Amino acid sequence: MNIPFIKYSKIHYIFSGILALGAVICILIFGLNFGIDFTGGSILEIKFEERPESAIIQERLAEFELGEIIVQPTEEQGIILRLKDINEDTHQQVLFALGEISKVEEVRFESVGPTIGKELRQKTIFLIILSIVAILIYIGVVFRKVSQPLPSWQYGLVSILALFFDVLITVGIFAWLGESHNVQFTIPIVAALLTILGYAINDKVIVFDRIRENLLRIKGEDFDNLVNQSLNQILTRSISTGTCTLLVLMSIFFFGGETLRYFSLALIVGIVVGTYSSLFLASPALVSWLKWKRRV
Repeated sequence: MNIPFIKYSKIHYIFSGILALGAVICILIFGLNFGIDFTGGSILEIKFEERPESAIIQERLAEFELGEIIVQPTEEQGIILRLKDINEDTHQQVLFALGEISKVEEVRFESVGPTIGKELRQKTIFLIILSIVAILIYIGVVFRKVSQPLPSWQYGLVSILALFFDVLITVGIFAWLGESHNVQFTIPIVAALLTILGYAINDKVIVFDRIRENLLRIKGEDFDNLVNQSLNQILTRSISTGTCTLLVLMSIFFFGGETLRYFSLALIVGIVVGTYSSLFLASPALVSWLKWKRRV
């Protein structure tokens, strides 16, 4: 089997551009629905003996003037309440009020102040930037012996652009989910994004490493043919690894409970997009870059 990856690279670029544009539009129009990890607030998870409708819960808690209350049903008669930061007295009053509707059992209660939320947001941005810089340095070191036909730093730059695409699509989907399904952007999702960076760069390094091996082993081969040959050589490995990982993540998504659902969803999206970009974007981009350099 010899798939012509490079021959149809323009189609891949157009398709990827449409995906990226859609993600940017979602982020700009909807924004991210930041959870209390970033904005500050309280989260209360409880189980009812007989769970009432969300409207009844909202109506019962209206007397406490808690502002916007997000009621998220969970499995086994449970709900998760997300609301502004409350003290212990209000916390107990809320539990008592809900207990008047139906017998309740508290599962967890967490409260994050706005200062801590702001600090977490700053640390998140710093960690992502630090990860990208470390990846760029790593690629430059690994491919330092490859100087022809492209220098090692260009492998690193292409990797960063592909990783940006992977993260952009994932964040764009969560911007849409935040608007359509009230899904919040939380610390676990940030952890998923960092995991995606690690998984995706590993995928890209394996592809680039096969290109490097073929450059050293096969002399005189056209670069586009060599890249296409390298992609076909690692295709089965990339798809097999991605499929095995997705099977595990899908089991977590369906059976891991509400807490892990969107963490696993972020990983599912990121791994699918990361595998796609490794095969159809990053390596063909090297060929396109070389052709552009030769024209200018």
